[in-house]
Amino acid sequence: MSLTGGNRNDVTQLMPLIEAVPPVRGRVGRPRRRPDHVLADRGYDHDKYRRLVWAKGIKPLIARRGTPHGSGLGVHRYVVERTIALLHWFRRLRIRWEIRADIHEAFLTLAAGIICWRRLVR
Repeated sequence: MSLTGGNRNDVTQLMPLIEAVPPVRGRVGRPRRRPDHVLADRGYDHDKYRRLVWAKGIKPLIARRGTPHGSGLGVHRYVVERTIALLHWFRRLRIRWEIRADIHEAFLTLAAGIICWRRLVR
């Protein structure tokens, strides 16, 4: 997760976000440093960014502009949209009141913990 100003273009943060991915745990051996593929919406559809992601050894699954909706990526992206909707249960996160980024990130972490706890209690 990275926190930027509201007036920043999302696509400018694509590569810093990919480089910030921690090692992926799983099988025995050396941990993987990058995911297998990246899912993105039409806002990231540009050949420049596709090439940059491929150069990192990651397959970009980015919806093409001008194609009809229902290409199949929505099934996987629904998980992200649902998580954002869950975080918006908390009014303080829906509208950002804090000026300092560290306080906002602390509230995000606290909200994620509460959501996980509620899911585990059920």
